[in-house]
Amino acid sequence: MRPSATGPGGGGGGGGRRKAGAAAAAAAASREWLVVPATGRARVEEAGKHAVMARTGLPARDLRVLDPLLSYPSTILGRERAIVVNLERIKAVITAAEVLLPNSKDPDFARFVRDLQARVLTATSDQAAEFTDMEVGSSAVASPLPAPNSSKDHELDMTKKTPISLGEIEMTHSSSVPTLAAVKDGSTKVLPFEFRALEVCLESSCRSLEEETVTLEKEAYPALDELTSKISTLNLERVRQIKSRLVAISGRVQKVRDELEHLLDDEMDMAEMYLTEKLTRQDISEASSRVEVDSPAHLEEDKLEDRDEDYKSELDESNGSFIGYKPNIEELEMLLEAYFVQIDGTLNKLSHLREYVDDTEDYINIMLDDKQNQLLQMGVMLSTATVVITAGVAVVGLFGMNIGISLYNPETPEEKQAANVMFWETACGTIASCAILYIVAMVLGKRSGLLQ
Repeated sequence: MRPSATGPGGGGGGGGRRKAGAAAAAAAASREWLVVPATGRARVEEAGKHAVMARTGLPARDLRVLDPLLSYPSTILGRERAIVVNLERIKAVITAAEVLLPNSKDPDFARFVRDLQARVLTATSDQAAEFTDMEVGSSAVASPLPAPNSSKDHELDMTKKTPISLGEIEMTHSSSVPTLAAVKDGSTKVLPFEFRALEVCLESSCRSLEEETVTLEKEAYPALDELTSKISTLNLERVRQIKSRLVAISGRVQKVRDELEHLLDDEMDMAEMYLTEKLTRQDISEASSRVEVDSPAHLEEDKLEDRDEDYKSELDESNGSFIGYKPNIEELEMLLEAYFVQIDGTLNKLSHLREYVDDTEDYINIMLDDKQNQLLQMGVMLSTATVVITAGVAVVGLFGMNIGISLYNPETPEEKQAANVMFWETACGTIASCAILYIVAMVLGKRSGLLQ
């Protein structure tokens, strides 16, 4: 057995080492997060995994999607209190009040943060103006109702803060949760904070993929045209690299498109993303259960219950994240469809480029096959010429044998002249016979279709 330290100094040293190790482990587990609240003022916070889980209500497996060291496909997850977004370089946790982003020094990340802050600030100012107009209309409609006669009634009004008029629903949560103002007739519609943040994420991802696609198109089409005009090793290498980039970008775009299509096909996942509405409904339910109301307020509660009936639906037993209602997912569906059409257009561009690359490859293969056929024809012609010349060489070899004949030993001048004539007749006849044989072979080859 290992001896243990019995002195007070040994025990203190072991405890100090354990505490230091625990502190180092906690420091290693924590990371920097850029927090963008509804006010648009970003700040950097250092938080560990468990702190983020307690803050957003997410399980550990959802936070692993945001780990930059792990490779996960494009994903949008709707949970009870947060939305997890992993689209290309955009990794975010969206709640009803803030957006948590893993801090990064990437220029694209800084651009995304600027877009998010601008969108949040613009929407917040517009929302405040619309909320003021709606308060005026609400007070005008509610003016025929009797005013509270006691301080108790006034305190009740201040506690609930949920005035309901005949044509409007006004939902408030707290200073950290953005207000959702909606008019039933469709004249005014302000997206909640989580949808505005989700829209910025989708817009940034689609824009990034679109820019990469346009850049690839500008490089690909001239390179392919140059390859068709001149087949060289350099041009073939450029086209090979372009095709590799095309395959990679097409896969990324396809993953984003599949994720949006999956969300559009699943209404339950879309309903999970209404974080502000779920929080507001929960606050209204808690306020109504705590407070005793008089008869005029009973009328208001009846109206609220009638409006709640439009959102209630039968829940799936396996899904326990709903609070007894199903929100109208039309606005989120329209938002997702808009970016689905955009990413589908980007995928169509890549498909057209892929078809152009395939057509170019087919054209290059045809050209190479034609060159190969020409080389084969030249080989056939050279082989035929070799055979014919070999026949002439055989004739020359016959006359070159060391055999004594009268042709080689003329005695009179007439025999010498006759021998000379016979030599030239034999040489020219041999050459003419080889040429005739070669021409006959070429004609037979063309007639039979072996040569063109």
